[in-house]
Amino acid sequence: MTRRGFIKGLLATMLAGLFASLYGFFIEPALRLRVRKWAVRADNWPKDRLMRIAILTDLHMGEPHMSRDRLRRIVARTNALGADVIVVLGDLTVAHPYITRAIPVADTAAILAALRAPLGVYGILGNHDWWQDLAAQQRGAGPVETAVVLEQNGIPVLENRALELPNGVWLAGLADQLAIRHGPENYTGADDLPGTLAQIPEHAPAILLAHEPDIFPQVPKRVALTLSGHTHGGQVRLFGYSPVVPSRYGNRYAYGPVAEEGRHLVVSGGIGCSKLPLRLGVVPEITVVELSA
Repeated sequence: MTRRGFIKGLLATMLAGLFASLYGFFIEPALRLRVRKWAVRADNWPKDRLMRIAILTDLHMGEPHMSRDRLRRIVARTNALGADVIVVLGDLTVAHPYITRAIPVADTAAILAALRAPLGVYGILGNHDWWQDLAAQQRGAGPVETAVVLEQNGIPVLENRALELPNGVWLAGLADQLAIRHGPENYTGADDLPGTLAQIPEHAPAILLAHEPDIFPQVPKRVALTLSGHTHGGQVRLFGYSPVVPSRYGNRYAYGPVAEEGRHLVVSGGIGCSKLPLRLGVVPEITVVELSA
């Protein structure tokens, strides 16, 4: 290769790196939003109970990437999807220091109060909702501010609680599996899967909300569908692979629909960012799941 050819190649590589950096830090996480639809067919789901579920998760509110105005637009777009039920799967609070202005969780909850669906809007908490609440961390128990303000704004928070929706489907919400931090990689969960599922009649159609997908191997087949967030799809995902996933199962539960032994899981890529305000190959998304037999 000639010196001129080498320099041209080096410049092209540098420009490509610069573009990827600008895109990953400023365009994809702050300006893009998509609706990602998945169809799930479960053998144990009633044939007459087609259900459309809209998922918002991992908002991680903080300017400039996640402002109040942006959330208002996300709420309006979610309402326009015509979902039967809307679920908010936790992590409303910011999870990295690279913000210009923090958004109080009470403001976030007030905006989410505008969500509308025929069967209701329900929430669970994520690990950052617990971790950012210093009083809850010191107590080693709730109540957690995020849960309080969501409930005040008309969004029931299902902490190890199940309820029957107007269409006869049971919706169960699991408390967070990483709720209390004791040190690096040392957590105590607030989750109680057996106690939560015990509230559901044995043969009733059921959906489980669990912020982290790592619980999925323990979920029995009687639960038709588990919905999770937390991973952000790895936040960087290229050619269907995420180099870093906050899960002990790695890419197994990083993103999208998973079917194992007749059980079904969908992991939403979510909307916000953790650790770094970076997304590459995981466009912020409102996730829609159509569940049928």
